[in-house]
Amino acid sequence: MPTTRRAHGFLPMLATLLLFAGAASAHAQNLVIPPVDYTPPETVQRVAIPLSPNERLRLLIVTGENSYEHDWTGVNNLLRRQLQESGRFDVRVIEDFRSATPATLAPYNVVLLNYLGRWNYTDPEEKRWGAGPEQALFDYVRNGGGIVVYHASFNMGSPSWPAFERMAGGAMRPFHGSRRSPPNAFMVRVVDREHPVTRGMREYFWTLNDDLYANMKWDPEARVRILATARDASASYAPQLAGPKYPPDRYTPRQLRRMAGMDGDHPQVWTVEYGRGRVFCISLGHGPDTLQYDGVRGLIARGAEWAASGAVTIPVESGAQAFASEAAR
Repeated sequence: MPTTRRAHGFLPMLATLLLFAGAASAHAQNLVIPPVDYTPPETVQRVAIPLSPNERLRLLIVTGENSYEHDWTGVNNLLRRQLQESGRFDVRVIEDFRSATPATLAPYNVVLLNYLGRWNYTDPEEKRWGAGPEQALFDYVRNGGGIVVYHASFNMGSPSWPAFERMAGGAMRPFHGSRRSPPNAFMVRVVDREHPVTRGMREYFWTLNDDLYANMKWDPEARVRILATARDASASYAPQLAGPKYPPDRYTPRQLRRMAGMDGDHPQVWTVEYGRGRVFCISLGHGPDTLQYDGVRGLIARGAEWAASGAVTIPVESGAQAFASEAAR
């Protein structure tokens, strides 16, 4: 019986609470909340995206393999961050291009190749993409798409890939006598300072821990415009500088004198006219540390913008800007 009395007393109380809740809900529906003058705090890591995705150039990094000497994943990560932080690009990465079709490339303004399908340069077989994806890439550029051919990608197709060599203008072909100078710091000379990519740059800038590609094989029918060069100095092959990868008995003074182009200037940055497309080629940029230097980093960003759009709006980085004395000349 006590339980019955408590239940009888609880039911009226529940009804009252439900009635009150209904009235409160009706009142809330009519309540006007005034706007608050409040700005959420910034996140710890600011993301520099001044343009909406629709206003940025779409860039696709084609990658997935490279030689044992190249930190290609580190380079991809840094390239993606640097290009996006320029405010000009929306960057995507694809690590398996074997299933690519024209539709894969259609959304993009420019493709950046950071790919070499050999773990060691002497590997007899190269992991290529196949005829379909390769033709899709050539057609994409020929029909007006932009492309950046980057560093180790110039080794693709060795000993011979005429279609690639025509698009890139030149390629590293050891059987032709192509070589890499011992990795070191060297000066790059901007020989064409009227091109949109190099306009406003100083004549010389440094790159460090980089490869100097020398004596490349050039396609005689490619329409190449050389923007920057570097000198392959025989002095850099000295054993105390070059290290064990350059055995002294194979790089004697006499042998060095017989190497084509020794102590000469060799193209490091150039453009190619390829159908209606724009091709920007840069052999510099060995690793993430090299991408910290203004000249190399700026050339990649400005070259990619030019390849994508035909114009350059990204400013020259401070460490590569022309000196005031040069501008006055």
